[in-house]
Amino acid sequence: MSVKVLHADKILLSGKFVSNQAIIIEHGKIIDIAPLQNIPTSTVVEEIPKGFLIPGLIDIQVNGGGGTLFNDDPSVTTIETIGTAHRKFGTTTFFPTLISDDLEKISMAIAAVDEAIRIGVPGVAGIHIEGPFLSKEKKGIHDAGKFKCLKPEDIKLLSSLKSGKTLITLAPETNDGKLISQLVKSGIIIAAGHSNASYEQTIAGVKAGITGFTHLYNAMSPFQSREPGVVGAAFESTDTWASIIADGFHVHPAAIKHAIKAKGTNKTILITDAMPTVGSPKNEFWLGSEKIIAAGGKCTNKDGVLAGSNLDMISAVKYIAENVGYSLEDAVKMASLSPATFMGLDNELGTIAVGKKANFILMSEKFDVLNVWINGVQY
Repeated sequence: MSVKVLHADKILLSGKFVSNQAIIIEHGKIIDIAPLQNIPTSTVVEEIPKGFLIPGLIDIQVNGGGGTLFNDDPSVTTIETIGTAHRKFGTTTFFPTLISDDLEKISMAIAAVDEAIRIGVPGVAGIHIEGPFLSKEKKGIHDAGKFKCLKPEDIKLLSSLKSGKTLITLAPETNDGKLISQLVKSGIIIAAGHSNASYEQTIAGVKAGITGFTHLYNAMSPFQSREPGVVGAAFESTDTWASIIADGFHVHPAAIKHAIKAKGTNKTILITDAMPTVGSPKNEFWLGSEKIIAAGGKCTNKDGVLAGSNLDMISAVKYIAENVGYSLEDAVKMASLSPATFMGLDNELGTIAVGKKANFILMSEKFDVLNVWINGVQY
């Protein structure tokens, strides 16, 4: 691949928007960022239309998109479909997410992600296994009939991804802390979620190696005066990250603001928890035996229980910037650098910087995604 030089009107560098800078790309990586006037006049510079050039967005929890659900068909084709659907909304890195299912389905999903990474499906960086090691009391839309407790013989399967990162969401109170530690030692990133744990049980889980909290506030024991619960433990544990679904339905903006104040923008992660309706004209799908309808911006079953979301990443960024009182720069950080750091990928993703992958998007003032680049390739 030849050297490519891009110039954008406003580029987000080191947390601030700057002008008159050129990005030099080779072999899919940024090899230099220099003032435009320093670029030789003989060099062909590709002028990017006016807008905001920001790092590619990273979604660590995406169940579906483009009309497909990962659980229904954990295959490379499904992963490609999900990636294509979310790419138009600025997601350049994603983790296909498997909702609680049988171990056989988990095995299929891991194999599919491995193959997708091997053949170079754009954007896929690993897998998120959300369950089945969860709490029945906080099952949300998950099928509690699939739930189980971690067993020593599960470690080999759960840590079998050959390439990329593995994230597992589990309930700390229903699983042996020693097994959680074994998962962490095998290279897996663990988040607490769908949990009715006490504050003390959750802190014990953090000591065992839990470093994240999945969709903070939702499907977890709440913060109360005499029982801080999982939410209180998330606020207290400063070395952990917390993901939030910022769609206006899952969490009140005041609660989001409090969470960001407690965790900081470095430790708050925006996710979609997206379902098949994102990037698709379909407004309904089946989740196991339950029919889910997408209407008014949210996905619910017949009883009104939220079932994932109809959210995309650029809309999450927009919601934070317009409704929660944080800057665009901070909103972008929570959708790029924060998830990259949590997943141990910040050496190559999360910011526009020398040595990192040339993953970025061009966004308009109205938060429309105008262009997307992954590894220097424009889509």
